[in-house]
Amino acid sequence: MSWSERTRAIAEGDRVCYSRTFLQSTGQQTGDLPFARGIVQRLIPLGETMLAEIAWEQPDIPSRVHVANLSRVTDKGILELP
Repeated sequence: MSWSERTRAIAEGDRVCYSRTFLQSTGQQTGDLPFARGIVQRLIPLGETMLAEIAWEQPDIPSRVHVANLSRVTDKGILELP
């Protein structure tokens, strides 16, 4: 995987999870959110921010998340984005 592929922004169709930085900043090291995985269905612009609408594998997780709070999940592991 090239560097540009590893550092690109979240896109539709990506498999994602909540980022480690977000989970630590909100004190959520246990529970459902650290283990939640889903597929980005679409990106929704909201002013200067971008939300991702996600089809989560687990129920009862909010479907819209700010893209800054997400990390991409690959076959080799989780890619924390800069």
